[in-house]
Parts: sequence; C-alpha cells; structure tokens
Amino acid sequence: MTSASVPVLVSLAHATLATAGGGSMNGGGMSGTGSMGPMSMSGPMWMPHQPLTYLRLFAFHPQPIPIFPVIGVLLAVAYLAGVFVLHRRGDGWPKGRIVWWMLGVFTLELMTATGFDGYGMDFFSIHMLQHMVIGMVTPILLMLGAPVTLMLRALPATGGKRSPRLVLLLFLHSRFATVVASPVVTVLLFLFSLYVLYFTPLIDWLMVTWWGHNLMLFHFLAIGCLYFWGILGVDPSPRRGGGVMGAFSRPVLRIAELSATVPFHAFFGIVFMMATTVMVKYYASALPWATSTPLSDQQTAGGIAWAFTELPTLLVLGVLFLQWQRSEDRSAKRQARRVEKFGDIDLDAYNASLAALAQRDEVSTQHDGAR
Repeated sequence: MTSASVPVLVSLAHATLATAGGGSMNGGGMSGTGSMGPMSMSGPMWMPHQPLTYLRLFAFHPQPIPIFPVIGVLLAVAYLAGVFVLHRRGDGWPKGRIVWWMLGVFTLELMTATGFDGYGMDFFSIHMLQHMVIGMVTPILLMLGAPVTLMLRALPATGGKRSPRLVLLLFLHSRFATVVASPVVTVLLFLFSLYVLYFTPLIDWLMVTWWGHNLMLFHFLAIGCLYFWGILGVDPSPRRGGGVMGAFSRPVLRIAELSATVPFHAFFGIVFMMATTVMVKYYASALPWATSTPLSDQQTAGGIAWAFTELPTLLVLGVLFLQWQRSEDRSAKRQARRVEKFGDIDLDAYNASLAALAQRDEVSTQHDGAR
C-alpha cells in the first residue's frame, strides 16, 4: 500500500479513455463470438452513440428505468428523515456520519446515473471501474454513516412485538444474521464474487440482459455492505456479542480480516493484466470505433482492479486505527476513574504481595540467626 496508487489510478484513467476510443455504441461486428457482446444486449438499456470522452463519461444520463439512481435518492431521503426524527426529539447526530452517507450515495449515483453505466456495457475497463466503486468505495462510505445505529434510534418502539425497532433487534440477534455476518462467510462471499463471476461464463450470461446487469450491480453493493459492516464495526452487529463472534470485533482481528483479502484481490487484477487472451467473451468483440484491442482494454481493467486493492484498504485501515486509538483512550480514562474512586487495586495487591515476601524473608533470616 503506497502513495503510488494515486498516480497509478490517474494513468489508468487515461489508458481507459485511450483504450475505449470513441464512436457509436450500437453497431459493429461480433466476429468470433456469435451473438455475444454489447450488440446483443436485450432490455431497456441506454448505450452511448458517441465517442468516449471525460465529459461524456461524467455527463448525467440515467437509464430508461433508473433503478439505482432512484435507490440512491431513497437512501438519501430515508437517512435525512431519520436524522430529522432525532433532531425533532432533541437528540443530536454526528454531522460527519451524514457526510459519509451522502458521499456514499453520491458515488452510487455517479456510477449509475451517468455515462459510466452506459459505457460500462461496452468497455471492460469502464465496467471494472464501476464494479470496484460500487462494490468497495460506496459500501465503505455508507457503513461509515452508521445506518443501523440511526434506525435503532429513529424507528418507533411502539407496536409491541411488531414494532420496527424490535423487528430490527430480533434480526440482529438472529441465527441467520450471526451466520451471514461471520468473518468466514463475508470473506468467502467477497472473494468468490470476483472469481466465480469473472472466471466462469456467468458474467457473459448476465451482461446480455437488462435484469442481469442490474442484478450484478445489486450483488456488488450488497456483498460490499455486508463485508464492510463487520470490518468497520461502526454499527451494532452480531460481532458485538460474546464468544468467538465477539472476539472478531477487536480492531486487531478486523485489520487481519481485511488484510487476508488483499493478496487474493490483487491476484485477481494481475490475472487480467497478464492474460494473453480475452477472458470475458462478452467484451471479446473489437468494436469498430475503439482505438485499441479488447485485450488491451482487459489489461487496463486488470490494472484498475489491482489499484483498488490499495486505496479502499488504506481508508479502512485509517478508520480502524482511529477506532483502536479511541478504544485505548477510553480504557485509560476508565482505569483513571477507577483508581481515583477506589485506588489502584492491582498496584495495592502487588505491593501487599511484595510486603508479604519481605516479611517472610525477614522471619526466615531471624530463624537462621537463632540457630
């Protein structure tokens, strides 16, 4: 993890545009792939008809059925409604958490309500960037907003066994949540999502349909949120309990859990960077308006995946380090209050033990002298 990641991402961005080239997106041959490829997309999907540029990539252009842009708006409105409920009740809510949540919503909108979503259907490098942001950056930002904590504080407790707050608490303490939130399950889901999707024909099957494309995006977001929910530890989760699950709430073990996925994620990117053939058939067709080959675009996609093993990891490690530091500070303050109120019990016991040993030695010396 080095500061070199930033220039690497910048150079990859330039390489992506150079690779994607430009031109109409709904024409061209599909040599060697039959009906597979961007031209075979079915469903109400918008796909660009002009050359790829930075301006067109970031331009506002939602899909005809804007599922994820609408989800993003609903997430923002629901979060602000929860904050409003607390404010009306006289309770505060950290402004930093609001900022984190809104940044998460912004990244989701950026990837799904702009040219990223359309161009991602034609160029593997753009698709990979969209995947990495929605699967890693967006979940980290959303989880730093502490949505579960906000719901527990804002949801009404009235309604008996059917109260929204009680239902949420029952879910958090359920066996299902315990299994799903366990480190073994979250790590396997996070890693297998990459390998199973991209190293099998599954991605070809999903990419040619409108619903398959949106299902992929939802999967990226859901698995990312589940994974970083446990690692960040900002919200209540089954890991807050006792036993083995409670042990994984310690910052040291969460850092180890995060670090365990880094080499596998990096290897995933390196495979695409070093491959000598196009591995995803959907992107194997040489589009007539592209200025480079599908293979070079795939290599750029691999570089994007590799670079994203560092930047989100650095962000999460920074958060975990701050949590660890604050935990140590709170522990030191508790110890200071305990000493002030009851005295240093441990130190007093240690001094009493030393005094007893000294007295025993003195008695033994007197006994030897009497002989």
